[in-house]
Amino acid sequence: MKDSASTTKTISLHAYGIHHNNIHYQLTPEELQDITIDKGMGREASSGALAVNTGEFTGRSPKDRFIVKDDITKDKVWWGDINIPFDSEKFDALYDKVIAYLNTKELYVRDAYACADQDYRLNIRVINEYPWSNMFAYNMFLRPTEEELEDFDPEWTVVNAPGFMADPNQDGTRQHNFAILNFDRKIALIGGTGYTGEIKKGIFSALNFILPVYKNTLPMHCSANVGESGDTAIFFGLSGTGKTTLSTDPDRKLIGDDEHGWTPDNTVFNFEGGCYAKVIDLSKEKEPEIYGAIKKGAILENVVMDDNGEVDFTDTSVTQNTRVSYPIHHIDNIQWPSIGRNVRNIFFLTADAFGVLPPISKLTPAQAAYHFISGYTAKVAGTEAGVVEPQPSFSACFGAPFMPLHPAKYAEMLSKKMKESGVDVWLVNTGWTGGPYGVGTRMELKYTRAMISAALNGELGLYNYEKYHIHSVFGVAQPRECPGVPTKVLSPRATWDNDDAYYKTAFKLTNAFRENFKKFEEHASEEIRRGGPQRYAF
Repeated sequence: MKDSASTTKTISLHAYGIHHNNIHYQLTPEELQDITIDKGMGREASSGALAVNTGEFTGRSPKDRFIVKDDITKDKVWWGDINIPFDSEKFDALYDKVIAYLNTKELYVRDAYACADQDYRLNIRVINEYPWSNMFAYNMFLRPTEEELEDFDPEWTVVNAPGFMADPNQDGTRQHNFAILNFDRKIALIGGTGYTGEIKKGIFSALNFILPVYKNTLPMHCSANVGESGDTAIFFGLSGTGKTTLSTDPDRKLIGDDEHGWTPDNTVFNFEGGCYAKVIDLSKEKEPEIYGAIKKGAILENVVMDDNGEVDFTDTSVTQNTRVSYPIHHIDNIQWPSIGRNVRNIFFLTADAFGVLPPISKLTPAQAAYHFISGYTAKVAGTEAGVVEPQPSFSACFGAPFMPLHPAKYAEMLSKKMKESGVDVWLVNTGWTGGPYGVGTRMELKYTRAMISAALNGELGLYNYEKYHIHSVFGVAQPRECPGVPTKVLSPRATWDNDDAYYKTAFKLTNAFRENFKKFEEHASEEIRRGGPQRYAF
């Protein structure tokens, strides 16, 4: 659908079924912030950032994410609890209802694009009911120039109606909120939730289908940075593992903090034009770059502020998932454009609350594929109701909720790229040492940084017996020495001072790995299957 606009402030949405003229097009962040405050939908923090409350939903709702099952998707998507099928006719009917609803609303429209590499660029039109949602789209997607807007042709459309409530009995949804991808109509339809993360993750999920199926390019839920010599490092990790903190390195330029593609010619590009960081317990001392990015133009979500606009980042009374979005140029040390070449190192970050994984270990290609499919981290006591001791948590490809294809497809692509590029892959435990959660202590950030720096600088040595010890339970290679890290810290067993308790706990975790992997075995090669722990505990 292509709509012409006489200026960058007006646009017709007739092609979408929207016929009124109460439409604001391509407003600046300052204008959108002022409108949000004037409408009583947000407040300005003392930092100048806009603070909003996303309402009923303060996070994504994975059980309400659907993909339309049609000729494009029916034989390619990995259907199940993550990729839930939605009827095409039901989608058309629901879309019409949402459009009828939006025809009664003041709207905010933005043209933007995803993918910093021009060869993979995806033009996007975002239609929002709320002004601050449109400001989020400005922050998170890449921003066209005025010249590029003159003949902008959107390929995908995000229709975002937080105030529209679906009727599950009529509309085919599970409850009143929904996020639905339609690859035939190229629409991400979002309703009943104000959580802005659904907007960016809708396009991320679309690219996770488009890039591997049509572009032979691996999409990744990861952060990335580049060193002075031009070497690129990739950091995979689930929430709470340190993905944003460890990739935001004063000695390396940030490519992006969350979503990237890895092309056949060994180039890594950012999908986004901004960052979406958790701010729970944020401090200037621990994470100065993120703290400094919270200023005019940033959006704080679901934080608690006093009457003077001072934010209490330790207050989780609204949610533990407090967030900030900001354009990437709020970070000083960035790679621009957001593209890196010569991938040399990959880090899988896991917060192992059992305290049994080495703080850093080197993986073979088969082990890397296995751990990539597994996507392990752990929940600790108190993070969720009923969690009273560490529990393993697995999310395939470190981003299962956003992966339309079978995880083995992405893992095979990663394994192939590893072999072609000669990249080193490291498993990094940012979790516990000296015992499990409640007994041991969290790995010191200074040690994790030192280990990652040593890996990046080639200081951990060649993969041989002299330099590495093969872990007797997990089969991974842990370095015997690392600059700036006490030797004892490198051996998780040595930090426990109780071999029986250590091995009992380690085998408990290997069993969890094996049980989780059963659902992938049918689609994984023999090489990948052998990349995991090979022993059960008795």
